[in-house]
Amino acid sequence: MQFFGGSDISPSPPAPTAPGNNAHMIYVFNRNGVCLLYKEWNRPLHTLNAQQDHKLMFGLLFSLKSLTAKMDPTSAEKGNLGVPQLPGQGCSFHSFRTNTYKLSFMETPSGIKIILVTHPKTGDLRDFLKYIYNLYVEYVVKNPLYTPGTPVSCELFNTALDQYVRSIA
Repeated sequence: MQFFGGSDISPSPPAPTAPGNNAHMIYVFNRNGVCLLYKEWNRPLHTLNAQQDHKLMFGLLFSLKSLTAKMDPTSAEKGNLGVPQLPGQGCSFHSFRTNTYKLSFMETPSGIKIILVTHPKTGDLRDFLKYIYNLYVEYVVKNPLYTPGTPVSCELFNTALDQYVRSIA
């Protein structure tokens, strides 16, 4: 965190030296806030249990979407802060960065939310998130054994996701 004097209280982590060390974790939520997938690759500290972590992440997304819609300078109709919006409604955000991580976000028209947490020096990941969504559609949604709204347990999807995420430079 930097203050006005420029002193660095908590420095950024060192840049990853090898490909595949950039991604920390991924979340996939449905429109109702149910976590369909949580996977981590490089998360050194666990502070919450999984259920608390998922609720906190979904709450953060809900709040940020609501805030960005309320602050939208191009829309005359602001709506009420905290009221859910349909996918594609209002202003949206794609990512934010702190000194220790970058959170990239994509919401599909069907309400699927994909969140990828990476190293803070990682670039724009919108295309990566679209590709991950395409993997999700191909391996999970089109799978006749998958029941919508249940956690993802498809090994082919997990393998393809692991290989792809490790390629993020």
